[in-house]
Amino acid sequence: MTASPTASYDRNSPYDLITMGRIGVDIYPLQDGVGLEDVETFGKYLGGSATNVAVAAARHGRRASVITATGADAFGRYLRTELARLGVDNRHVKVVEGLNTPVTFCEIFPPDDFPLYFYRDPIAPDLTLTEPDLDPRAIADARIFWTTVTGLSREPSRAAHHAAYRARGKAPLTILDLDYRPMFWPSPAEATEAVGEVLGQVTVAIGNKEECEIAVGETEPDRAADALLERGIEVAVVKQGPKGVLAKTRDERVEVPPYPVRVVNGLGAGDGFGGAVCHGLLSGWSLERTLRFANVAGAIVASRRECSTAMPTTGEVDAVLNEMDLTHA
Repeated sequence: MTASPTASYDRNSPYDLITMGRIGVDIYPLQDGVGLEDVETFGKYLGGSATNVAVAAARHGRRASVITATGADAFGRYLRTELARLGVDNRHVKVVEGLNTPVTFCEIFPPDDFPLYFYRDPIAPDLTLTEPDLDPRAIADARIFWTTVTGLSREPSRAAHHAAYRARGKAPLTILDLDYRPMFWPSPAEATEAVGEVLGQVTVAIGNKEECEIAVGETEPDRAADALLERGIEVAVVKQGPKGVLAKTRDERVEVPPYPVRVVNGLGAGDGFGGAVCHGLLSGWSLERTLRFANVAGAIVASRRECSTAMPTTGEVDAVLNEMDLTHA
């Protein structure tokens, strides 16, 4: 797959997208259907949900950056280099002495079993971000600002996220990815409380049914979307896996079916979906067109082994959509 051009940006020009959150090295097996104890070879990839979303948006030609942190080690150097190679501005990546860059292993049992193993102890560098690490002007000026629930799981990252929301001032297209990972939290109740504190500070929320349950106590898609809207969200997106995706505003309800593929690794599909949603919102598309585009983008990622380098270009997604339109003409 051809990478995006190396990032080189005018510091005075606003970003299309700034994400804030996880970064790490994905160590994925090159054999399917076996446990890690039996895997013989692995691939090494840039990873982390917020980072993958930035890469996905960059693949659609968007000027993207990520606020995160790595250790002062070889893996950290790899990640910063790979970000630039994939077209994401890496100037907001902090280097933390004394902590290891996180690594994540997975097992691949298609179509729907991909156990994840996170190595982020004693704390991941991205969870040590503090308010002085932020660029408030860049956050305020970005056309989209994207954060994830993981960033709220520990201090000082939680306080840094609240500072970022204050800098943002609930500007349009302030997005919360409901990306709930139970292993990062002391309890689901603490996650629910932390999410509740920020829902009023963002304008778009995206999550699957289980993540919506943590956020607002609802799993039925329409009720979950309505509950998010009641909390001040302007666009609520509920991913339903093999049943497609639902989105609601106060005036509109859109539901689009899935695009079926042979799943190789489903772990990056949500991030590919998210980056594509950002592209659609920035393009001023209708909600339906945005969801159709994002659904296909996520499915393409699921049909590939890795995550960040699996993100499709706009042309790849459009080719699938055109084929679908011809099939149903």
